[in-house]
Amino acid sequence: MTVHAVPAAAGGSLRQRLIDDMSLPWFSRATQRNYIRDIGRLATFLRRSPDTATGDDLRRFQIAQQEVGLGVPTMNAIVSALRFFVVHTRDRPDLARRLVRLNHFRTLPDVLSADEVGRLLDATVCLKHLAALSVAYGAGLRVAEVAALRFDDIDSTRMHLRIERGKGGRDRNAMLSADRLDLLRRWWVEGHRQGYPAAPGWLFPGQDCIRPISTRQLHRIVVEVARAAGIPMRVGPHTLRHSFATHLLEDGVDIRVIQVLLRHSRLDTTALSAKVATRTVRAVTSPLDRLTLFHRQGPAPG
Repeated sequence: MTVHAVPAAAGGSLRQRLIDDMSLPWFSRATQRNYIRDIGRLATFLRRSPDTATGDDLRRFQIAQQEVGLGVPTMNAIVSALRFFVVHTRDRPDLARRLVRLNHFRTLPDVLSADEVGRLLDATVCLKHLAALSVAYGAGLRVAEVAALRFDDIDSTRMHLRIERGKGGRDRNAMLSADRLDLLRRWWVEGHRQGYPAAPGWLFPGQDCIRPISTRQLHRIVVEVARAAGIPMRVGPHTLRHSFATHLLEDGVDIRVIQVLLRHSRLDTTALSAKVATRTVRAVTSPLDRLTLFHRQGPAPG
């Protein structure tokens, strides 16, 4: 049984109640889809409606998910979905205490050097791909933010890109340089020459032109271009975002400014880039090296 087929009270289906609840804080479509999927997992485990789950049921479900080998980030995402479900849709905040988040020790992200980014962009095979990847790296955008861009989001007067309803439903402005603006204008001309309709307004339309390019297709483009550029590490769209932050940090930009540009809610998320900013580390002088001890003649042997 999944949440799609769960019977509910007279107020409507359980699935619709959940969707209505998620629309209040304005969860993105991806978040709503993931929450419905994860609550469906609970229904499948219980073989009955998830609104009948007890505290012991939730505990057994978490243990079962761990035993099948789900990763910590996935398990914590499921906990977030279930907590929202029991607190808001079921109005049982007491059950949320039975849902335990696991410690997640984050690994350092892969980051490209500036030379590797240049090689990756040079290896693109069409203007559309070059424009999309240049925007992803040049503004530090998430892959979903790149895919959702429209031509109307380009503000050539204030020189920024409007990111509407990014992660967490927050709007923000992203960087736009003169070079990138020129590239996007060239792509606009080329797109119209190729017959892309202007009506939907997507900056990077998909194959049918009606919908935007998919995040999966953008990921495939990055992987193929990185392979063509001879970059050995595993590269995805988020690698460009990490590289953007790391290169800014190495250029001396304050980490709090980078936090604003990336729209990170927590500074420690931005600080991951500081751990891989090797040029910044090399530029720091240890306080030990400032002591006069090592500028004197060393002690006599023996």
